[in-house]
Amino acid sequence: MRWEKLIVSPEMVMEKVKPGMSIFIGTGPAEPRTLVKHLMTTDSKAGQDLELIQLVSLGDAITLKELDVQRYRLKTFCTGWVADEAITSGRIDLIPSRFSWIPELIESEQIPIDAAFIQITPPDRMGNCSLGIAVDVVRLAMEKASLVVGEINHQIPYTYGDTIIHVSDFSLLVQSTEPPILLERWPVDDIFKTIAANIEPLIKDGSCLSFSIGSLFEALGPLLVGKKNLGIHSPLFTDALMELILSGAVTNRRKEIFRGKSLTSYILGTPELLKWLDRNPMVELQGIDRVFNPSKIGLNPQFVAVIPVRKVDLTGRVALHVGKGAIATGPAEVLDLIHGAEISPGGSVIFALPSRNRQGKPNILGSIKSFQNQFGQRESVDIVVTEFGVAYLKGHTLRERALALIEIAHPDDRLNLLEKAKKMHILYPDQIIEIDHAHPHPVKIATEQIVKLGVKIRFRPIKSSDEEGMRRFFYQFSDISIYSRYFAHIRTMPHAKMQEYVNVDSRQVVSIVGLVGEPGRDRIVAESRYIKNPYNNFAELVFFVDEQFQGLGIASYLYKMLIRIGKDRGLQGLTASVLSSNIGMLKVFKKGALPVQITSESGVSELTIPFY
Repeated sequence: MRWEKLIVSPEMVMEKVKPGMSIFIGTGPAEPRTLVKHLMTTDSKAGQDLELIQLVSLGDAITLKELDVQRYRLKTFCTGWVADEAITSGRIDLIPSRFSWIPELIESEQIPIDAAFIQITPPDRMGNCSLGIAVDVVRLAMEKASLVVGEINHQIPYTYGDTIIHVSDFSLLVQSTEPPILLERWPVDDIFKTIAANIEPLIKDGSCLSFSIGSLFEALGPLLVGKKNLGIHSPLFTDALMELILSGAVTNRRKEIFRGKSLTSYILGTPELLKWLDRNPMVELQGIDRVFNPSKIGLNPQFVAVIPVRKVDLTGRVALHVGKGAIATGPAEVLDLIHGAEISPGGSVIFALPSRNRQGKPNILGSIKSFQNQFGQRESVDIVVTEFGVAYLKGHTLRERALALIEIAHPDDRLNLLEKAKKMHILYPDQIIEIDHAHPHPVKIATEQIVKLGVKIRFRPIKSSDEEGMRRFFYQFSDISIYSRYFAHIRTMPHAKMQEYVNVDSRQVVSIVGLVGEPGRDRIVAESRYIKNPYNNFAELVFFVDEQFQGLGIASYLYKMLIRIGKDRGLQGLTASVLSSNIGMLKVFKKGALPVQITSESGVSELTIPFY
């Protein structure tokens, strides 16, 4: 048939609408705005007591003002964008559901659909249309509806995947008079650039990414252009992902499903993005039954979901964003992504937020019980990132979690959080945390090094949360090794002593730990520090290397590192006391780049290493 015969005016479509109908509306960016605006403004008696179903509403044509008239009731599955206010006030019905479960709710007709209003591209010469910029559950909605209306929009891209629908599947067609919903690029400030810089090392070559919209992703995208063989399995596809693909960092070769394709359900961005996507075979749109399905997400190795949040408490509970910009970041949506990451080999979930909000109030709190949109499964909260660092929570006690989160809070909030944690009986009453605003830890020294036998060691400054790791490190040593380090027979290292050891005054002490294993699942195998002499401009140097890792060059690397730091901080040199029987440690100093002055007495060699 000639599809032009199906084209009618929007007014004629409204005549087909009957009171009490349940009408599926194309989701978010794919909202058929011409049809919806006529539906909102029709004076027809038929346009009464209608139930509108839209998975994600961007509040464009279906406005809160129109919902106040009470001729319509909107059901949605998403708590983001403007829906939050309307849900709270009772003007929108929220259906709490995992996104991956929504297709079954429609298939079983638990959510009945009488009509479907869908945005499509113009039909090609074979009569095929593309759903363009959103798929989600459109096919199911069309199958269940007795009235299916396609709104032809000439400004949306012809996309591939589960998007091709023949014009014969529609009851009626209308021509769109409205542009598609577009979204400008989000501005990026220095805080989000720093947060993104802290996330970048957590994303390895070959990772499969899930992105959303907002400043965090605008900042993160450019930092990933040097990665190799990234994959995309993301509910939303944005300008930031387009640029990442154009950089060559994305190949999708390591994915197990839709290999070679960037997978998504929704397109949201600028006209440039829509133009780039037109007939672009590199991007595949599929329904939410595939994009949000944890078992399918988990097939991709190293799946990384980056989730922006607005609050986190000291036990690891998070409050997700609400309001404008919160798409695919509500509890229902993130649960599927998190479970997919948990199944994925090497997968992870990164929760990211600034340490303070725009009003200067803390985002890391003692409790978030007063905040809405909570994700309460703290056992699934793995990594939290702020501009002040990374906190690894998975597998750690509440006490260790609290210490790690306090470390990445704003410095001016840490003391208050420490006291709150004590009152909540999360931390010991005598717990201390070194807070030095003027002389922060030398975080810029964080680095990785391949030592002998191909062993990879990560080096970074010691932290308050290293107390348990250092405690385990201490108890691995033999009595002889402990005596070589402390010149005393120390049998125990209880909390009181160890917390003093890890909480260093960075004006006087620099302590570097060496770790093996992936971050969050690593262990300390070396520690070295210098302690500034209060009477001169020298500092005493000490080393401690796990017996299983001695002889690999770790001590030599730490020695060079501390020399560099000491010079940068204006020291004149270093000193060390070494048992004369400790041949291995003496070799480290003698093979170093600086001359060493040695005097020996009573079995102890006193070393002086001047810098100049």
